[in-house]
Amino acid sequence: MGHKKIERLIELRQRQNPVDTSSLTLEERVVEIRRTTRVMEGGRRFSFSTLAVVGDRNGHVGFGHGKAKEVPPSIAKAIADAKKHIIKVSLIEGTIPHDVIGEYESAVVLLKPARRGTGVVAGGAVRPVLELLGVTDILTKIIGRTTNPHNTVKAVFDALLKIKSPEEVAKIRGIDEEELKKNYRIYAGGTASL
Repeated sequence: MGHKKIERLIELRQRQNPVDTSSLTLEERVVEIRRTTRVMEGGRRFSFSTLAVVGDRNGHVGFGHGKAKEVPPSIAKAIADAKKHIIKVSLIEGTIPHDVIGEYESAVVLLKPARRGTGVVAGGAVRPVLELLGVTDILTKIIGRTTNPHNTVKAVFDALLKIKSPEEVAKIRGIDEEELKKNYRIYAGGTASL
């Protein structure tokens, strides 16, 4: 079947729902910095690979990679790349609307909505993505065979791309959108009157 290309899926989402990044106030977070070494005739040559996440804590998040011979340029490249791969995710009362599983190679991540007050129950590379997305209550579990940060972040983005907004779900199920939102809010610990 072959593996997914998350960057391509993000580009398709951006064509359908374009995001204006100039109006967003983005926070940046470095998830991982790796040092690689090449042994040459004159000695060792080091290079650095950085994985970064950006988000506005209001439903927009993106990730990127950067490589350079020094750490600061690799971080700058990763952040610039992350700003090109920003997606919009619909949130309800600080959580996601429904359960979803994201997969990328051997990384599998389960995301479940949680009631208000639960907090972000996530670890590893999953936590920074969800925090910068603006999620305040969620349950997560890495159920794949790997905890590699690169594959885990891509699995989280695969899950986020699968999330359907209440408008889409209401259209598919043929029910009233306001009734559906009311049910989502009750589950999330809000009140039905919101």
